[in-house]
Amino acid sequence: MRALGLISGLALAFASAGSAAQDVSAPRLSFAAVDWPAAIATLTAVDAPALAPMSAKSRLGGASRAVAPALARLNGVMSQQFAGLATSPVPVLVPFDVSALLRDQADGADPADRERYFSGFHAAKFFYPGPAGYDAAFAIRASEVPELADIKFAEPIEVQISGSALLYDLDAPILAEVQGQPVASLEEDFPGIRRMILEHHLRYTFVRFGVPYVVSIACFDAGVSRYKMPTCRAADQVALRFLRALRVVGGMPRSMRAVKPLPIERPAAVSHSFGYYGPGQLLSGTGFRGQPGRVDYTVYSQIRFPLADTPAFATSELYRRRNRLQAESDDALGPALAWRDNFCERRSFPVGQCPAGIGHQGQDIRPGPCKPLPGMERCTHHGDIVAVRDGVILRSARQEAAYLFVNSANEHIRFRYLHMSPRKMDADNLLSGRRVHEGEVIGEVSNFSMKEAGTSYHVHFDVQVPTKYGWVFVNPYMTLVTAYERLIGERGTELADPSVVATADPAGAGTVLATPRIEPSRPQRTKHARSGRAKAKATAKRHRQHVARQDEAAAPHSAR
Repeated sequence: MRALGLISGLALAFASAGSAAQDVSAPRLSFAAVDWPAAIATLTAVDAPALAPMSAKSRLGGASRAVAPALARLNGVMSQQFAGLATSPVPVLVPFDVSALLRDQADGADPADRERYFSGFHAAKFFYPGPAGYDAAFAIRASEVPELADIKFAEPIEVQISGSALLYDLDAPILAEVQGQPVASLEEDFPGIRRMILEHHLRYTFVRFGVPYVVSIACFDAGVSRYKMPTCRAADQVALRFLRALRVVGGMPRSMRAVKPLPIERPAAVSHSFGYYGPGQLLSGTGFRGQPGRVDYTVYSQIRFPLADTPAFATSELYRRRNRLQAESDDALGPALAWRDNFCERRSFPVGQCPAGIGHQGQDIRPGPCKPLPGMERCTHHGDIVAVRDGVILRSARQEAAYLFVNSANEHIRFRYLHMSPRKMDADNLLSGRRVHEGEVIGEVSNFSMKEAGTSYHVHFDVQVPTKYGWVFVNPYMTLVTAYERLIGERGTELADPSVVATADPAGAGTVLATPRIEPSRPQRTKHARSGRAKAKATAKRHRQHVARQDEAAAPHSAR
């Protein structure tokens, strides 16, 4: 009877899903109008012919080396330091003193070590230009720069800069803070520059030569540094030094034709074992102050699923034990459970796309049950993690976060993986500058979060896209749903009824079934809370009585 009830509940859920499910959509893209004549006019120190009028063709973005000799020479000089420089369709700004290098070359002195031209920053191990723009990262140790001597943060401070010809048009962010504040001291050099602290990053955004640029540093907005991040005040000192050192080092004008995002491929065959709740339908009680998640059916990239093998399960890892029935079935049947979005789930991270303005920045994904290798009693390998697209890694040694940047004619996007073992990633050379290919194994599912065994075995996966406000976290849920569908070769079914939580029928062959939610009702939670407060009061009262008795016993002795 119980099984019949479960099957009936699932039938109702699937029936309602057919009419309520929405089609996925591609991201909305736009292009920057790059003012290359203005950029080339700044290169007078490189070559006098730079001031020559540009042809109509060049003004439309079709400039070649023949019509911009200063730019051609600059690309030739700087490509040794920044490989692939001329593939960027936007002027590449980095903290490099081009004029000083050219003067030294003219005087016959061209030092092999060019660190001296980086204004105290170390040469980029991550520099990734491409058809959509460029991304780069530089590091600086405050102790090595006299002007930054008051910064006590001992570790290198990493500064990222991006210039993007391709922008993602998102709905207006919820947070007013993303607009930033003007910076009077930089207005003359960077008209319209704005400063903001968003998603644990100090950001400066500005438009130069028609291109939006963003400079960002991960920081902790308090009086002391935490989580291996400098304070935002210290980060601000570094950012100002970085901004004042920026110079054009190259790039190449190109026609920016309107391109469409990659088509979204979904299998025609329907799966009878893969079901998912729609985006924004968080597990009950896990949103911030009752807020829902972000309803976003956008597939931001046609990726390969980040786990190498099936089955896999996307759900809440922090709150998954809240549902007792789900908890009981996790070990044996977990991957057969229906998927659940947990982007914007209750966290303290600022996320502009979340209704509450804060929340979980990505999606948690759990592998299927771990099976011991032949001859072993314990399971030691919980599954491989793969690159979701061709791209370049950004990650420093000992860091937990690994970024995968993608730069192509129709997308500029970055993906972040969390909870892999830093020690193993270091041993596998998963470090900045490494090029990886879609489907290539880049790590293993682990449980690292600030320390070994700091969380459950799963991977956190998030997606960030460039906007006029800088890189912004977007909901990766439907991107992952469609990627998993392609991996299993079958299309999932969206479960529209949020009053049920999926679980699996032990008697079925992988069939996804729906069961009623098992959670304490509000009166029960109130009763439990009241009981807890009463116990706390009683404990405090007993402690006060105990202290009073001790004082009474000590009084005669003190009188003597």
